[in-house]
Amino acid sequence: MAHAISALVLLSLLSLGIAQPNPTVISVPNGSPWGSWGRVDRCPSGHVARGFSIKAEPIQGRGDDTAVNGIQLRCVPRSGAFYEVPIKSAEGKWGSWSSSLWCPDGYLRSFSLKVEAPQGSGDDTAVNNIQFRCSNNNVLEGSGLPWGTYGPWSRSCQTGICGIRTKVEPPQGDGDDTALNDVEFYCCPT
Repeated sequence: MAHAISALVLLSLLSLGIAQPNPTVISVPNGSPWGSWGRVDRCPSGHVARGFSIKAEPIQGRGDDTAVNGIQLRCVPRSGAFYEVPIKSAEGKWGSWSSSLWCPDGYLRSFSLKVEAPQGSGDDTAVNNIQFRCSNNNVLEGSGLPWGTYGPWSRSCQTGICGIRTKVEPPQGDGDDTALNDVEFYCCPT
C-alpha cells in the first residue's frame, strides 16, 4: 500500500512539473517587469552551451544606467572537433560584449540572475549580472555591474542548456532605460 501511495505522489508531482527530471525551460522568479520577450535562439542539433558572454554598459555616473543589455551563449559540439556557434535573443543597444567564460569540463546547466529591484523615481537597471552552474558544479559569474542581489538558482537542465530567450525593454527616449529585464533558457532534448 505504501509503495502505491508513493508511486501516486510521484506521478502527481511529475504531472505538475515539480519533480520533472529534465524541464524544457528553466527560469528564475526575480526578473524585472519591463520590456517584451524576444525570439528563441537555439544551438544547432548535437551542440550544447558550454560558455557565455554578456553585453554590459559601464557605470554612467550621473547618466542613465542600463547595466546588462544582452547575453550570448557559446554552443559547441557534444563530441568531435571544437568550434563554437554563438546564439542570442533580443538585446539592448548599449554597452559592449565581454570575453567568453567557459565551463572547463561539461556544459551550462542552471543559472541565477543578479537583479536590482525597481527604484521608484530613481534610476532602474534591472539585470546587473548572471551566473551559471556547469555540469561539473563549477560556477561562472559574468562581469556585470554592482547593483542588485542574486536570486535563487533555476532548476537544472540535466542534458545541458541549448537555447535562450530574453526580455528587453526598448529605448525610452528621455525616460529611464533598463535594457535586459529577464531571461529563460531551453534545455537540450534528451
